[in-house]
Amino acid sequence: MKRVRKPAVAGMFYPSNADELERTVRGLLDGVKTALRPGTVVGLVAPHAGYVYSGGTAAAAYAQLRGTDRSVVVVVSPSHREFFDGISVYPGDAYETPLGTLPVAGEMRSRLTALMPGLLVSTKGHGTEHALEVQLPFLQCALGDFALLPLVIGHQSREHCFALGAALAALCRGTDALLVASTDLSHFSSAEVAQHLDDVVAADIEAFDPERLMQDLEAGTAEACGGGPVAAVMRACDLLGARVPTVVARTHSGMITGDHRSVVGYLSAVIQHIEDHGKN
Repeated sequence: MKRVRKPAVAGMFYPSNADELERTVRGLLDGVKTALRPGTVVGLVAPHAGYVYSGGTAAAAYAQLRGTDRSVVVVVSPSHREFFDGISVYPGDAYETPLGTLPVAGEMRSRLTALMPGLLVSTKGHGTEHALEVQLPFLQCALGDFALLPLVIGHQSREHCFALGAALAALCRGTDALLVASTDLSHFSSAEVAQHLDDVVAADIEAFDPERLMQDLEAGTAEACGGGPVAAVMRACDLLGARVPTVVARTHSGMITGDHRSVVGYLSAVIQHIEDHGKN
């Protein structure tokens, strides 16, 4: 019997009805006007709040995938509901959403565990975690069929995050894998304070500096609940030769609620590999 991780936040963070969910996501994707310079999207950063709050921000990144195919997508998520030390990869066969079932990339999971002996093949962090789950309907609508490698980081130490980045680069080299980091930004500050905190994260991503991002998060000059996943994906992209980041959208919850006294910040970004053909 297959072991399938069932949706935990369908009907809360996004619609539980398949038709409504597909209409919602495709509508958000269709609303994106931003176009990137030609290149291959290797990494992506997207928020993980309810779609009413951050769906448009996430869509700005996911829309850049339309018209492409990927055999594997690696999603790296923080753990909000379960603290544990280390990084876990789901041990089962599939993740399910209202749009269908995504098979877990078992062979890549095995290779990653060989590359990272301390990696936990465990349900820790996967049970009711929303940050990974909410990315999946966007990926299903933008890409269609693919295998999923779902990873959750418990304690987001720089050692764990950069080790994961190096391992993912070794794992994905020579493949068409997409790397996705799930994160929101500052939490429950005024819109004015959030602007300053979120500026720091955006600047670190645009400078393509995962080391500085970790330093800013550790110093408290920036906030991102999935900062570790972002640093891991940035490090992997760097080692894979994809070093052109673009922040494609930034918003906060107050833009939806009208309450600017206490907001959550959102950002989406893509990291591309762009061929340098030189100049004559």
